[in-house]
Amino acid sequence: MFNMFKFKILAYLFIGVLLIGIVNAAVIYGTLYDFSLKKLNNARVEINTSPKQFLIAQNGTYSFNAPNGAYTIKAHLMQKNTVIASMQENITIRQDGNYILDLILFPDIEEGIEDIEIDVNENIVGNENKNNILTVFILVSVIIVILAGVFYFIKYKKQKREIKYEKKENKKEESYDDLEQIIKIIKQEGGRTTQKDIRKQIPLSEAKISLMIAELEHKGIIEKIKKGRGNIIILKKR
Repeated sequence: MFNMFKFKILAYLFIGVLLIGIVNAAVIYGTLYDFSLKKLNNARVEINTSPKQFLIAQNGTYSFNAPNGAYTIKAHLMQKNTVIASMQENITIRQDGNYILDLILFPDIEEGIEDIEIDVNENIVGNENKNNILTVFILVSVIIVILAGVFYFIKYKKQKREIKYEKKENKKEESYDDLEQIIKIIKQEGGRTTQKDIRKQIPLSEAKISLMIAELEHKGIIEKIKKGRGNIIILKKR
């Protein structure tokens, strides 16, 4: 009878401790994602409580109850008995409540290396094609720049010649007008006048007047006679 009483007391104490542990437990839950942030299904998740808990995540979610303490949560995704992605996170529970811990499973490095096949020759050919395109582009650009420079130089030289020719023609016209003006002045003076009188009627320098009179004399239009310090200009009959 006494032993039965002691057994009941121990059973109640055990249940009480278990209930206290459950009451003080926190809930850890979250979502599992792959490297592209898509939900992962059928990944195995475990936490190192005592005893250890684990589950197969359905719909990409998991949930554990755990008392206060420090824990490690591990998750991995299997394919053909090979781990293709995994993640490990540490969490510390200091008080009751809900703890959200989302996990992103990264591809296994060694498995990723085996799955990736690099065609070295293809890369080399691709780089050569890119280099050839770049070279052709540079050559075409240089040719365009050279042609543009040549075209501009030819156009510039042509414009310069035209401007020079126009200036020359304008100068000839001005010179011809000035010569005609001198002849007109001589005619108005009865076919004879002095260089000094011509200078008074034409607003040009003395040197310019002398050059135009010399030109008219050279052409045989006038005759210049020296008299004292001045010159007498006589218009020849034509």
